[in-house]
Amino acid sequence: MAKSLTSFPTQAAAILGFYKSLRPDFAMPPGVSIMNPYTNPSTWETASTFYHKYYGDKQPRGYIFGINPGRFGAGVTGVPFTDPIRLEEKCGIPNDWKKQAELSSIFVYEMIDRFGGAEAFYSQFYITAISPLGFVKDGRNLNYYDDKELMRDVEPFAVDCIRRQMAAIPTYAVAWCLGEGANYKYFSRLNAKYGFFGEIIPLPHPRWVMQYRRKRMAEYADSYVEKLARIEGAARAGRG
Repeated sequence: MAKSLTSFPTQAAAILGFYKSLRPDFAMPPGVSIMNPYTNPSTWETASTFYHKYYGDKQPRGYIFGINPGRFGAGVTGVPFTDPIRLEEKCGIPNDWKKQAELSSIFVYEMIDRFGGAEAFYSQFYITAISPLGFVKDGRNLNYYDDKELMRDVEPFAVDCIRRQMAAIPTYAVAWCLGEGANYKYFSRLNAKYGFFGEIIPLPHPRWVMQYRRKRMAEYADSYVEKLARIEGAARAGRG
């Protein structure tokens, strides 16, 4: 059953309120720094435009959990898996950033096109991450699970972020996880402990598809659309 939206007039307000409130208070392992794109005024302006465009309502969305933001997608635009190229060409939001492609974004928007386009997709789904803030080490993206200390220390923050999003942004008992390996294993453990969702459906991570199965990108995109179609049953259950 969908959780109710109470304290915010729209999904956009709830999402932006969540991002604005992010205050990580855990220690970083040596050499690791936090990447918070929402402290950049240009990124915040773009993210605000995006969410007001696609989430200006109160209807529930299915949650899709990534790992944590990367430097060339959400780290620039503030929108998960959306590089400056896709932001402008697929979402209709002009921007002045360098038009640098990000592999995961290429796949995600191939899938979104097959789903029916940005408006159709974002009217039904909300992409977030186990950690809504990113991590950098030695000038490169770092996944939260790539450092054992970080994975341990990030857990209270991740749990709090999931709880606060679910309290404010309506969703269903089913969620999707980007990554069938470490991200899915970690999320499944959290879910078993805290009972966020009744079911988590794993999907191959977009970057893995683009690095190792790029010639089969269309096949994987179609598989995504098929698995995301479970949202229809969840929506019917929520209305029941």
